[in-house]
Amino acid sequence: MRPQRKDSITTDAVAAAAPAPFIHVGFTTATLTRDCVLVLLPSLVWGFYCFGIRAALVVLASISSALIGELILDWVARRFSLFDGSAFLTGLLLGLAMPPGVPFYVPCISALFAVIVVKGCFGGIGSNWMNPALGGLVFSLISWPRAMSTWLLPRHLAGVAGISGATPLGFVRDHAAAGSSGTVLEILTGSGINFSETDKNITLFLNETFFAPIGAELPFGYLDLLLGNRSGSIGELSGLLLLIGSVILIARRSIRWEIPLSILISFGLLTRIFGGLPFGEGLFSGDLLFSLFSGSFLLVSFFMATDPVTSPRTKTGRYVYGTGVGILTFLLRTFGSQPEGTAFALLMMNCFTPWIDRHSSWKNRPRQMSEGVVE
Repeated sequence: MRPQRKDSITTDAVAAAAPAPFIHVGFTTATLTRDCVLVLLPSLVWGFYCFGIRAALVVLASISSALIGELILDWVARRFSLFDGSAFLTGLLLGLAMPPGVPFYVPCISALFAVIVVKGCFGGIGSNWMNPALGGLVFSLISWPRAMSTWLLPRHLAGVAGISGATPLGFVRDHAAAGSSGTVLEILTGSGINFSETDKNITLFLNETFFAPIGAELPFGYLDLLLGNRSGSIGELSGLLLLIGSVILIARRSIRWEIPLSILISFGLLTRIFGGLPFGEGLFSGDLLFSLFSGSFLLVSFFMATDPVTSPRTKTGRYVYGTGVGILTFLLRTFGSQPEGTAFALLMMNCFTPWIDRHSSWKNRPRQMSEGVVE
């Protein structure tokens, strides 16, 4: 048998070295978590501006409970890992996914569940099978459904007549179930919901300057969705801020682009083709922009689905994983009992991650010698 080189590493040795993920680009856990926290700060500040001190206390309660949970794990394991930032990021993501008026015990208990049960009981960071913040969010949605579906109106919109405190996604879903027909924005405006002056002024300017010369027209309401002038969770309001933060993370290679791209493509195609049917419209009449910016789709897709621990390790696997999340999100939003289904879709695909890795790794496996040594 050909002797094994000393600098060669077998695949078994790599697999036994540490739990996934294996990162070879010089990033540490602290670096990755720091990048995510920094790009989420604008969304956090916007949430504080919209909802005031109440939102700040909800996020603070979530972060504090997550840090306490990490200290408990450190005490049990006789180590200290608080400074890697993973518990802080878990608490921040969970707090951003909470309604601003939720009782304080909900983020506290959910954050403890996320850190101690979802992460700690499965071996700590690198061994958990689903994103801890996602686990805490789903736990709160199941345990306190009424508290998690009670929404506040942003403070700067309180004087706008006709605006409802319900999220646009939930509002449209209720009217579709009642038999309302028409486009999504027609349902919103026809039900008495007015949009902010910012949306009206910018939309009028864009129509007069850019769209009118080409015979097109931008409906009112999209700018409010993009900027975050609506009801919703603390950190999901502004789709623009979330997209900017996601682009920064992808540019820094802190997250992989294959998963969010696959989610966007699969969800976007299904929404465009079949999304108009529940509202009495035909095929290819679904409102993709409304679906992207009216719920937690962007927050979950870019900041939870891309978790390197719970997502597939191969490029092929990430495409499959993201496509599955997009398909399930569309099905749950269309046929599920709740308006929002992205978190549950991601949770289901987390269960398939080991299977996806096992059946996609052969395309990405390095060439091996007959003795099983990686060249």
